[in-house]
This record gives sequence, C-alpha cells and structure tokens, in this order.
Amino acid sequence: MEQEMQVKQFGSSLLRLNRVRIEDPFWSEYIRLVREVVVPYQWEALNDRVPDAEPSHAVRNFKIAAGMEKGEFYGMVFQDSDVAKWLEAVGYLLDQRPDPELERIADSIIDIIDEAQQADGYLNTYFTLKEPEGRWTNLAECHELYCAGHMIEAAVAYAKATGKEKILQVACKLADCIGEAFGPGDDQIHGYDGHQEIELALVKLYRATGNGKYLELSKYFLDERGKAPHFYDEEFKRRGGSTHFPSLRIAKDRAYSQAHLPVRLQKTAEGHAVRVVYMCSGMADVAAETGDAELLQACRDLWSNIVRRRMYVTGAIGSMAQGESFTLDYDLPSDSAYAETCASIGLIFFAHRMLKIEPRSEYADVLERALYNTVIGGMSRDGRHFFYVNPLEVWPEGSAKNKVFEHVKVERQQWFGCACCPPNIARLLASLGSYVYDVKGGTIFAHLYIGGEAVLNVEGEAVTISQHSELPWEGRVRFEIGLERPTTFALALRVPDWSGEPHIFVNGSPVPPEQFASVDGYVYIDRVWLDGDIVHLTLPMEVRRMRGHPLIRETIGKVAIQRGPIVYCAEEADNGPNLHQLVLDPIASDGNGDPDDAGAKFQPDLLGGVLTIALPAYRIDDGGWEQSLYRPGGNVRLEPSTIRFIPYFAWANRGAGEMKVWVSERVNNFPPLERQEI
Repeated sequence: MEQEMQVKQFGSSLLRLNRVRIEDPFWSEYIRLVREVVVPYQWEALNDRVPDAEPSHAVRNFKIAAGMEKGEFYGMVFQDSDVAKWLEAVGYLLDQRPDPELERIADSIIDIIDEAQQADGYLNTYFTLKEPEGRWTNLAECHELYCAGHMIEAAVAYAKATGKEKILQVACKLADCIGEAFGPGDDQIHGYDGHQEIELALVKLYRATGNGKYLELSKYFLDERGKAPHFYDEEFKRRGGSTHFPSLRIAKDRAYSQAHLPVRLQKTAEGHAVRVVYMCSGMADVAAETGDAELLQACRDLWSNIVRRRMYVTGAIGSMAQGESFTLDYDLPSDSAYAETCASIGLIFFAHRMLKIEPRSEYADVLERALYNTVIGGMSRDGRHFFYVNPLEVWPEGSAKNKVFEHVKVERQQWFGCACCPPNIARLLASLGSYVYDVKGGTIFAHLYIGGEAVLNVEGEAVTISQHSELPWEGRVRFEIGLERPTTFALALRVPDWSGEPHIFVNGSPVPPEQFASVDGYVYIDRVWLDGDIVHLTLPMEVRRMRGHPLIRETIGKVAIQRGPIVYCAEEADNGPNLHQLVLDPIASDGNGDPDDAGAKFQPDLLGGVLTIALPAYRIDDGGWEQSLYRPGGNVRLEPSTIRFIPYFAWANRGAGEMKVWVSERVNNFPPLERQEI
C-alpha cells in the first residue's frame, strides 16, 4: 500500500514539472539519431541481433532470471545496467512525445524485469543466476548497488513520462530491499557500493515519491564510505579472500573506489574517474536536500581539483588506462589518454547539480565543454558506432603495435563487452532539454544556448521561452517570451568562458552593460516582461589558441584550437600523415583582430555540416634522413604549409587515420617565415 501511494503521489506531480522541447539546427539531429537510430540499434544489440558485434545477452539474462528461458548468465557482472540505461533513455524520449511502438517494447522488458525481481525486492541477474548465495558479499567489486541505481533511475524517468506504475513499484521494492540490508542496525550491513550510482538514484526516488527513507539511505552510503575499520577489508575476510577482478586489486586499492578517506575529507580526485563524478553527483544531491554545508564544500574541493588540474581541454577526465583513473595533478597525456565517454557524462551530471545549488558559469562552461566535444565525439555520425576511449592524439600504427596504446581505438566500435558508454550517451542526449534552463525563485537561468521551447514555472506563473540559437557555429541567440499577463522576473544569461563581452538587445533596443547586473558569469535582465518581448544576445566568437598550464608536460610549446564551445583537431584525411611534423605559424596580429578568424569556413557537405579552420603552418621536411636516426643540428627545413582543423567531435568518421588536438607552435624568435635552415 505504501508503494502504491508513493507512485500516485509521483504521478500527480507530473503537471508541475518544467518542460523543454528542443528544436535546434545542431542538436535536433542528434536527438533524432537517438530516437530513430541509437535506441532501436541498442535494443537490437541488447538482444544479440547485431551481426559481428560483441554479444550482450543482457535481455536474455533477465528472461532466464524470470524463468522464461533456460540458460546461464553471460556477460559482465554489471550487465543489467545496460538494459536500465536503455530504458531510461526511452523514458526521456517518451517524455518529449508519444511513441506507441517504443512504449510497447519498453513495457515488454518491464514485464520481464518485474518477473525477474525476487519476492523480497532483490533484483540482479548475475547473482540470481550465477551466485545465488553471494548476495551482498562483494560490494567492493560486484556492482549490485550500481545496477540497482541505474534501474531506479530508469524507473523514475519512465514513470514520469508515461504515468505507468509497474516499473516504479519495482524500483521501490528494490530500494526497500536495499534499505533492509544496509544501515546502522546490528543485523544490517555497515557498508557501501564499490561503484557509486545508488546514491544519486535514491535521491531521484526520494524526489519522485516523497519518501524520506530513500534520502536517508543515500546519505548513509556517503557517510559510511572511507570509515575505519575499513568495510572492504572486513568483507574480504568474510568471503575468504576471493576476488572477482583479481588483476585490479579493487578490494585493497581503496583510492580506486574513493574509499581511502571519508567523503568530506577528500580534496583530490583519485581512482576510477566515473566513480568519482557519480559520487560527487550524489554528494551534491544530498547536500542540496539536507543543507549539509560540509558536504557541499567537499563537492567544491573535488570540483576544483578536477577542472583546474585534471581535466582535458575537451572536457574529458581520467588520464590513465590502468583502472580507468585519475593519476596526479597536470598529468594529461594526449596519446595514451583514457578519457572514457562515461566519465565526461558523469562530469556533466556533477556540473548540473552544482549549477542547481549555486548558479556559476564555470559549472555550465565545463558542462558545455564536455557535451560538445567528448560526449558527442563518443558516437559516430551514423549513430551505430561508439568510442569508449577518447584520446587527444592518435597514431594508428602505434596503437596497433605499442601495448601502451592498445586501449586506443582509431575507429568507433559497433558494441562493447563492457557496453556502458553507448546507452549512457543515449540517455544523456535524450534528456538534453533538462540541462538548458533552471528556475530559482524569480530568476530563469539560461545555461545552454540550444534552440527550442520551454514552459517554466516562475513563482506560480507559466513563462514560455522560445529560444533560437545559431550555436555552435555563430554566437547569435534570440529569446521570445510568452506570458498570459505582465510578469516580473529576471532572465539570467550565461556569458561563456569562450566569449567576450556580450551584446544584448531587448525589443530592438540595446541594453548597455551598466544597465544589467553581472554575477558569477551570468548577466541578469530584471524587468516587467510582456507577452511577445524579444531578447537578442550576441556572444563574440573568435578562433582562439588555447595553451595548457606550464606544468602540463604534454602541452608545452603547443596550442589547441577552439572556437566557441568547439575544440578542434587536425586529421590525416585533411593534412596527410605525420601530423607531428606540422608547426603552426605564430599569430601575427595586424591590429585589426585575430587573423586566425579568416581561416574559419562553414562546409555544409562535410561531416554533416561543420565549420572548419585553416591556419598557416610549416611542415618539418624529413628529407636527407634516410641513413640517420640521430645527427647534429642543422639541415632541418620548414616547408610552408597549412593545417586544416575539424571539430574534435567529428574525427574518425572518414576511416582510420592520425589525429591530433595539440599542435606545436613556432615562437616569435624562430627564423623568418620563408624556407630556410635552422
């Protein structure tokens, strides 16, 4: 009865939620791909119907656990989560518009999941089928709470979209089962998950149902992490020292799963990158709901360490393949980067939650950087191939022969044995509308400039905003306000870190800077708004040569090209092989602006339509070295050349080839520009 009341309360809250429908020249195509290609393709992959792709078996595992088929569990210990993330993406798509056939397919897997759930609420096909006596005995390694968290997230999204109760009842039963097993009681497990996810999922369930025990359970898991005596040591002894992933030493390497310290004492991002940002997302959620200032400060500390010392210029995180992990400050190699797609998605989750707590543009800047570069770069333009790893430099021959780079793929893959990234991309892009605006009190915050229509609740008044955006290629944005009656509120427009001073017009009249407030990277236009009011925002957008911190060893003497939110790269398809021999000309300002802008050109027929950049450069001539591997200085020649750059997200869509984000730049005291010896 309690679960039924929870579901009904959730259902009645649907009409109060803000809605955003995206209609955007750039992003609509990605959402169309998710709806028409990615989600159907992934359903086929989850059902093992994609020829030549690694089998998933994820749906069949649920069917076997439900007693509908005979067989054994197959796949990774976290295989269930692939189905859950797919279902969550479906929920977001159905929230945008009805799709009876997609809903029918989703209902069919929900029926199977419901049958696979055990009587006490436990739901995990690996332990149900393979280790029925091993439930809750290896939290450090075996992802039970991780899978549960993804199922809960899927349930909340699907119930919100359809109003159907079955999957949310499954989620509540599962969460109640977890709440019985874990807690401070003498007969409960005093522990926590190895891969964070349940924490943020429980907060979503709390917000959906109003049941405070789910919030308390999320807080419990965070509070327990890193306490002494160490939970992982105790459970390791209880199971006789057996391990699921012997090569990783997860139970002993506490920093790998951020269990080396209590969460409030952690100042640096350590270990597995995805786990860090999922944990931080849960921490931010709990801090927002409870007002825990100490927990919020820990979020700020970890945020600062990640984005100021351990993040790639593309918004990627996690620099080492071993453990898919962070290493140390300023260690950001380009060619051996791990930079998992899921880690950037997790960073977006973290940034979005921090934005909701304290609207500061730096959170949205990072969110945007990760979104436009690593996240959409993780999927091909056809929606059927994916990157798990997102390096910033690729040499195909080196990846084929040098084991240091064996994790680097030079072409996107159809599927993965560990297939966390493809459905993660799908659920993020399907929910993209939720990242565009926030409302706090009497202020509407525009975080992202993505076209579409939003209906927002501002202190009881319905405000419709129609946004028309020319990003990411041009910095022009228009907002049209729809109201039933004159309404006072502030429209806070973000000024991105890639932009200069914005130009703002309201109903055709310029608004000088002294007439709007600028706070934490947002300009506030506070006025009585009328139906049909129009705001024009122009964000200066120029080609920028980004430089890394001097302590980043990989980027000394190099630059990365960025225009607007887009980071660029050089590809072999445009520049030939041996990209490392290319050297950019220094900027030679003529006092009339940045000459690099002259090389920017939109090419509608290239890679689905992208803006490319051509910059003057030199190629180091390797002639005369046939018999020498090393020799004294002299006889090195620079041939005039041009480097053609494409958006980083579009690389590897034209076959295998070299790619490079950071390129060398000549300094001004080099020899004159004409060909000569140095």
